[in-house]
Amino acid sequence: MFFFTIRRIGASVLVLLVSSFLVFALCAASFDPLSNYYNLNPRPPQAFFDNLREQLGLNDNFFVRYWNWLSGALTGDFGTTVNGTPVADQLGTRLMVTGRMIIAAVVIAVILAIVVGVIGAVRQYKASDYIFTFIAYVLIALPVFWFAALLKEFVAGGINDLLGSQVLYTIGEETPGLSLYASGWELWSDRLGHLVLPTISLALLSFAAWSRFQRAAMLDVLGSDYMRLARAKGLTYRRTVLKHGLRNALIPLTTVVALGIGTLFGGAIITETVFVWHGMGEYLIQDGIRNNDTNVVLGWLLVSAAFVVVFNLVADLLYAVLDPRIRLS
Repeated sequence: MFFFTIRRIGASVLVLLVSSFLVFALCAASFDPLSNYYNLNPRPPQAFFDNLREQLGLNDNFFVRYWNWLSGALTGDFGTTVNGTPVADQLGTRLMVTGRMIIAAVVIAVILAIVVGVIGAVRQYKASDYIFTFIAYVLIALPVFWFAALLKEFVAGGINDLLGSQVLYTIGEETPGLSLYASGWELWSDRLGHLVLPTISLALLSFAAWSRFQRAAMLDVLGSDYMRLARAKGLTYRRTVLKHGLRNALIPLTTVVALGIGTLFGGAIITETVFVWHGMGEYLIQDGIRNNDTNVVLGWLLVSAAFVVVFNLVADLLYAVLDPRIRLS
């Protein structure tokens, strides 16, 4: 297991380096840090642009610029924004906001996908299977922004009216200014109330697709020879399904979840826009793309790539836990 882990970590580092090169090449070809100054009236003199290009290192060749950026990123220095603010400081704050939503959504979606997928496979073509299938297809068909808007309009209002107080919030990740004077449970309960709807929005849409994969994997396992052998040895049906069947059926779901992290980041951009969260999504759109800020976009894309690579590394390690034969491959 130790050497298997070392090999996977080495491969993940190589993938991350290649990803950083592709990310830098994409941003270098797509963004011009000087574009915001071209339409100024009056337009700055050419000497201004020459000095700014020299200051930003744009006169260096591509590989020198990439090395300068990569060497800084490896030490936690992602450069500065067009306003002179360090990108690393803002990335850390924004990542904490988006991270708690994505992690909570992944946990909820995986648990629901396993439960619903196993029930659908064990009770194939029964009423519960048809109900779960219908719900999954409806959720898959819903656009992220529309589903989030439905939660804001009907779920939040209905629950708050029912309880007679505001429990679920629809704007922001916390009440503005609350962290200045509140702490402990008061602060965390407020953040939890703001977290519920965005997390449900991401989790249910992900769970819908993941549950279908889990159901299909479980159906394949239930028809396998070793499952019939376990039953022939006298094991109960429930023990056979949970101990032998579920463990092997989790391998395809692990792959799907690891690959779906990138999709969750994309969905988080829309979700944060709907719920007015000041997280990674707003940082990319408002501070990065609209301002033609190369360093902001580079930092965001590298963090996203790192999330995908890390979750795929976790998936590789889980393969070895779920099926020890994979360690020898």
